[in-house]
Amino acid sequence: MDASVFFVGNATLIIRSHDFTVLTDPNFLHRGQRAHLGWGLSTRRRTEPALDVTELPAVDLVVLSHMHGDHWDRIARDGLDKDIPIVTTRHAARRLRRQGFRNPIGLTTWEHHSVRRGDRCLTVTATPARHAPGPARMLLPPVMGSVLDFGHGDQAELRLHISGDTIMDPSLAEIPRRFPDIDVGIVHLGGTRVLGLTVTMDGLQGAEWLRLIGPESALPVHYDDYEAFASPLSDFRHHVRRIGLTHLVHYLMHGETYQLPVPRQGPRPYRRTTGQG
Repeated sequence: MDASVFFVGNATLIIRSHDFTVLTDPNFLHRGQRAHLGWGLSTRRRTEPALDVTELPAVDLVVLSHMHGDHWDRIARDGLDKDIPIVTTRHAARRLRRQGFRNPIGLTTWEHHSVRRGDRCLTVTATPARHAPGPARMLLPPVMGSVLDFGHGDQAELRLHISGDTIMDPSLAEIPRRFPDIDVGIVHLGGTRVLGLTVTMDGLQGAEWLRLIGPESALPVHYDDYEAFASPLSDFRHHVRRIGLTHLVHYLMHGETYQLPVPRQGPRPYRRTTGQG
């Protein structure tokens, strides 16, 4: 099995497996440019993306966790093909249609969307995520995590889980109950501060997430690209060491490709909940 993750920056990844190419949370703003977060709020980018939207390979599917400017920016809006399928929240799907995109697929929690090519299959399942505590979550756009299953026929041979922008919340406990066999966990960190609140996992919560989800390996992203991020990657490293899970984590640099290891789980049946095909 040939599978890889290329780290563009922030939460933007190019994931390749089973002849599918998936782009996540497309963010191509340059250093010094501002990402808009709504309610007149914005945050300045500190880093450069590893490539520009014009340098992308052919993409089969975009997975968009939510509609924030550091996950979907004006460069992605203007530069991506308007026919590209984009799996996202229903809230973001409505926004994308207004922007002229013809193929957004809006999911609610536990719904899935599948793409088939011959006997190969990619299935994306929306999972819980909570972008802020208590009533404050109403001020931020809805967010989804996602499970990506790559396989042949009805057998998933590689299973990735992307946390999306979330804080630790009791709703996340259902993820490992439904998907106890995650091969790769991709965790959004940063301890993002908005309106005085922490709205993404800091290093401590990221380590707790890792212990909860229980992946065979993990990749941290979304931790140093914007000024709103208050928890550096060193916080996560510290807490991962403290709980004895350092061996699970691979740290990617911008522009680096990580060849995913062959899963120890082996093929397993797809899990179906509700879905869209």
